[in-house]
Order: sequence, then structure tokens, then C-alpha cells
Amino acid sequence: MNLYVFDTDHVTLHQHNHPQVIAKLQTCAPENVAVTVVTLQEQMRGRLAQIERRGVNLTLAYDQLRATAEYFCGLTVLPFDAEAQLQFQRLRERKIRIGTLDLRIAAIVLSRNAILITRNQRDFERVPGLSTEDWSQ
Repeated sequence: MNLYVFDTDHVTLHQHNHPQVIAKLQTCAPENVAVTVVTLQEQMRGRLAQIERRGVNLTLAYDQLRATAEYFCGLTVLPFDAEAQLQFQRLRERKIRIGTLDLRIAAIVLSRNAILITRNQRDFERVPGLSTEDWSQ
């Protein structure tokens, strides 16, 4: 069975109950779907930055932080482990020109021989050997 790893954009779509993402997800066994610790980092960084903004509705901001934490507790979160670090170094040596966090996500997905679920085909197609799908269409 394939392991499908959601990029941050697809996590956001899932959190907003995007119909195509939900439909496709329902065809997969839960153990075949994961996210990366980098996506967790990106989402939590955004939630924490929102809390620090002046004039923000703190009740809403903290509720979104709590909901995000609960969301990730229900998922398999893949680590950035030694194999991912090795993949990351190889990609850096090849001078793959995408953002550092995207490169870390790609490294984790490659280290698991998984399929990245993302709308960001333009950047991720630059990563040799990386399989991607877009479930939003």
C-alpha cells in the first residue's frame, strides 16, 4: 500500500472540509495517510504568530491554536529523522531550488518512499524521484 503524505496546503484544505480532499481521503486506510513534522511546524508557527499580532481576537486565536494541536494529535506525524536528513543533504548538494521547508518535506517523503499530496506541483516537480498528487481537483 502507498503512503500518502499531506503537504501543508492539503492539511489546510482538509481542515476546511474541502469536498474533493475529503472524498479521496475516505478511500484510504487511516494508516496510509500522514503529515510531516515540518507541516506541524508551519501550522503552529502561523497560529503562534497570529496570537502575537496586535488587535487580534485572542479568544479566536487561542481556539485555532487548540484546534490545530488537536488536529495533529489524530494524525501520524512523520519525523525528520536521520534518513530524511541524508535525503535533505543530497537534495541540497544537487542545488534543488525550492524553499527550505518544502525541501525538508520532500526529504521526509523521499525517505519513506511515499507520495506527496500537494497543489504545489511547480516547486515539488523540481525534486528528482518525488511522486506527487493533487487531491484538490
